[in-house]
Amino acid sequence: MSDLLRPHDAALERLRALHPKRIDLSLGRMRRLCAALGDPQRRLPPVVHVAGTNGKGSTVAYLRAVAEAAGLRVHVFTSPHLVRFAERIRLAGTLITDEHLAAVLERVEAANAGEPITFFEITTAAAFQAFSEVEADLCLLEVGLGGALDATNVIERPAVSVIAPVDYDHREFLGDSLEGIAGEKAGIIKPGSHVVVARQPQAAMAVIEARAAALGAQMQAMGTDFDAWSEAGRLLVQTQERLLDLPLPSLPGPHQIDNAGLAVAAALTLREARIDEAAIADGISSAVWPARFQLLTKGPLGEMAQAAGADLWLDGGHNPHAGEAVARTLSALVAKDGRPVVLIAGMLANKDAEGFLRAFAGLNPRVIAVAFDAETAAPPERIVEAARAVGFAAETAPTLEKATARALESGGLPHVLICGSLYLAGEVLSLSPETWPV
Repeated sequence: MSDLLRPHDAALERLRALHPKRIDLSLGRMRRLCAALGDPQRRLPPVVHVAGTNGKGSTVAYLRAVAEAAGLRVHVFTSPHLVRFAERIRLAGTLITDEHLAAVLERVEAANAGEPITFFEITTAAAFQAFSEVEADLCLLEVGLGGALDATNVIERPAVSVIAPVDYDHREFLGDSLEGIAGEKAGIIKPGSHVVVARQPQAAMAVIEARAAALGAQMQAMGTDFDAWSEAGRLLVQTQERLLDLPLPSLPGPHQIDNAGLAVAAALTLREARIDEAAIADGISSAVWPARFQLLTKGPLGEMAQAAGADLWLDGGHNPHAGEAVARTLSALVAKDGRPVVLIAGMLANKDAEGFLRAFAGLNPRVIAVAFDAETAAPPERIVEAARAVGFAAETAPTLEKATARALESGGLPHVLICGSLYLAGEVLSLSPETWPV
């Protein structure tokens, strides 16, 4: 999806042309540029570095909410953005302004001196530069892709490294081996550091444990050293030192229990006196992370659903593991009222559409496939083929508006979910300033 027109757009377009590959995993170019800037990554407040296949963005959202509830000023770097590029860079609690971003990009572009560098690398360097110039108490960094060779991994001494659930995704870059993918994620672990790890498949956990042991890192694993579960409408987090009785996470879905528990364990590992149980409770129950099973009530599509008396949800998950998590969340809704499910789906061509949709088999949804503005978007006809291969009724629609109208015309006031890609989710949110992430 194209960025909405902003003062920094001209710089972003120039930066996109500096290196022909959208993704080229390496740290050499990033280290060169950081050195030219005076190594801003060494002038950051304590860093929490978060990797993983799914859940890392939600974990960052909980961490940010907890830290801010405790009164900390927090820098945050996430990717990709949904509507505006500035969403990626949050300075001491506030999204970077367009003017500030334009100025930082100009300086970073000058320091790069026309050398080859990927778009993600140069914008990550811009985030580090901006962070280094604004006082804050904590810096949260979300890995872009993989871990070991990701541009964020020039961080040498994170306060805490966090590894969210590892599964198959981005196989063209990370390979088809779960052990290999886990090795890439474990690449963010640094010697003698603190590492907090989510529940993992056995093969992935073995790789992460071996990496932590080899580097003398102090590792805490969910299910062994700490755990999280829901009970009687509460979130319980058990560590080796205490049991926390907390409100349920603000983000819907059973998978958010683990994401929130992971964030709580990471927050406690910081040993920051201001992060007390009250701040943890406040943050876990108030965190916001758009396009993660988000209920849409505003904007043209949300208003269409409201008028029809149906519910419209938005989720950017795009691999089978994410599909399973979203399907469990939808299943809980269906169990309460028995209403049918309609999926409005769009995906990138390199994603496993059939594997993603198969996760919804127990719901037998109707699928309406749509196109969206991305060079590598799969044709809607391919999504239809994948849906039919799983046994679902499927069709295409020319626009999101028409797809939503058709979904709402289904009998039984359906649960409608727009899903399959963060690019598609961004298009949905961009339709009205009321739904832009802030």
